[in-house]
Amino acid sequence: MDRPPATFRLDATASGHPAGILDAAAQAERRGMDRLTVAETAYDPFLQLARAADRTESIELATGIAVAFARTPMTLAYQAWGLHAASGGRAVIGLGSQVKPHIEKRFGMPWDRPAARMREYVHAVRAIWHSWQTGERLRFRGEFYTHTMMTPVFSPDPIAAGVPRILLAGVGPLMTRTAGAVADGFLSHPFSSPAYLAEQVLPGLAEARAQAEADGAPWTARPFEIAGSVLTAAGRTKEELAANRAGVRERLAFYASTPAYRPVLAQHGWEDLQERLHPLSVRGRWQEMAELIDDEVFDTFAVAGSVADVAREIRRRYAGLVTRLSVSLPEDADPALGLDVLEAVRALD
Repeated sequence: MDRPPATFRLDATASGHPAGILDAAAQAERRGMDRLTVAETAYDPFLQLARAADRTESIELATGIAVAFARTPMTLAYQAWGLHAASGGRAVIGLGSQVKPHIEKRFGMPWDRPAARMREYVHAVRAIWHSWQTGERLRFRGEFYTHTMMTPVFSPDPIAAGVPRILLAGVGPLMTRTAGAVADGFLSHPFSSPAYLAEQVLPGLAEARAQAEADGAPWTARPFEIAGSVLTAAGRTKEELAANRAGVRERLAFYASTPAYRPVLAQHGWEDLQERLHPLSVRGRWQEMAELIDDEVFDTFAVAGSVADVAREIRRRYAGLVTRLSVSLPEDADPALGLDVLEAVRALD
């Protein structure tokens, strides 16, 4: 896997709320973004992206992420295939594992050995798609999943554009290597510093990808993507900037309180921060949590300033680390700010 170029592909993000998805998609395409990404939170991203497909012509439409383990591989395969067909081959399927309590207590699905399960999950989805695309008999038997029945009436038509790309999200080394081994790309978590990406993520990705290429895995004919998501507090006025800085600080406190993200803090010697934040999160003391995020932590994981300032800083930090770029704004920020920042990044090329 070669080192990424300095020029980025640019990905707009949308909340996926039904009231705003059509306008978000149209604006992203009009302003020249390469991809629109919708996460799975309160709404099904496949449904909202299928609606966006009817309002756009060229922009790629991606889940970022869809919760893999909330679905069987067959369920995911159908949803992804439907979006790919409806959009004329523009779907990109970003998957993530989610954490154990959500999978077991919210979705009522099994969660164990997530990296091994995800590896098999992706292989299963690819096997299903191969059956639909070629008409060959479906014969997938694994440790976690078995898919051996597919009759013509339940098999969708082949898609001229080929099968969708699969991107995997990860933080720890096992899931990171899984992405390099079986996926078409890697989705970096917003709570990832450039140092963590460079020292803990990219080497494992490169090694796993090289092995997949040496093994002749068919999906390696496509270039491998590395998508970076940058926590961003931009503002056109002092008041807007201050509000967005506060929003990003709260998001950082939430991420840093989560035990699964402890390795990211360990990269910088801040494990004690997680130990202080986690008990507060259990008691819902969000304001106190944000106060524990000092400027050094903030500046390590996020960028802040005017649109032009944050664009320059994002390019400085991530050129050569990632191939694609999106910005992660506070929940209440003006969505147009994200497009403004990405346009400013492109203007620096």
